[in-house]
Amino acid sequence: MDDATLTFDRHRPRLQGIAYRMLGSVAEAEEVVQDAWLRWHEAARDTLDSSEAWLVTVVTRLSIDRLRAAKVQREHYIGAWMPEPTLTGEHDSPATPEQLLERADNISVAFLAVLERLAPEARAAFLLREVFDADYDEIALTLGKTEAACRQLVHRARLQVQEGRPRFSVPRETHERLLRAFADAASRGSLQELKALMAEDVELIGDGGGKVQTFSKILRGSQRLAQLYFSLWRRLGPAVRMELVDINGEPGMLRFLDGELESAQTFEIENDLIVRIRAQRNPDKLARIAQIYSSK
Repeated sequence: MDDATLTFDRHRPRLQGIAYRMLGSVAEAEEVVQDAWLRWHEAARDTLDSSEAWLVTVVTRLSIDRLRAAKVQREHYIGAWMPEPTLTGEHDSPATPEQLLERADNISVAFLAVLERLAPEARAAFLLREVFDADYDEIALTLGKTEAACRQLVHRARLQVQEGRPRFSVPRETHERLLRAFADAASRGSLQELKALMAEDVELIGDGGGKVQTFSKILRGSQRLAQLYFSLWRRLGPAVRMELVDINGEPGMLRFLDGELESAQTFEIENDLIVRIRAQRNPDKLARIAQIYSSK
């Protein structure tokens, strides 16, 4: 490979990490990085003070533009929009943005969902500062704003993110233990055990994208959700299989019906109880995970 390719590949994980966190889509992140590669190939590279700064700026600005367009589209999205989940841990591959993972909480589905509250430039400023440790002078150059304006963007974004994030940090061991118990109870159709593992006001958010049937509104209540999982077991029995995996850096669960991936589910935990379940059922957003399992 030539020097230009080596340089770009060295920074690719960071670029993919930025684009994925900006857009919540692996496919769109890869398209942004590919676009940046084309621009990098045409750039006067010998005149650049910093290759990394140039590439980060290009990817960030491309992501902002794409996110602005995506937000308009998501206003007409059927049902709840949730980010595309991606497997982490043993399923990592060099083509995914998870190569840059430093902390699970900055890639989790819950965190990406909270980022949806932010305007595109605020999201970029927040991510560059809080996740990628960029200095304010770098952020200012990237966004074409003053340092003072960037500080204000980050400050306001931080407040919005803090309001939406889970109140408590849960040890991984607790997360895994609860999910194992939940998957076991669901596989046996134990209604009371399922209910006991969830907070009374637990909620379920589903994303079918208009491609598959899902609930148009958030479902709430431990009795209601326990009955939902119980009824699936009663109707399909052994055709339902759950597998615990790492999804976006945290313990999660894949559910298969008759061997086909039906959903990727992530769980928020508080006080040793499940308080929120996000079930991604949109087949377009499950395609990459399904492909991993179909090739096994």
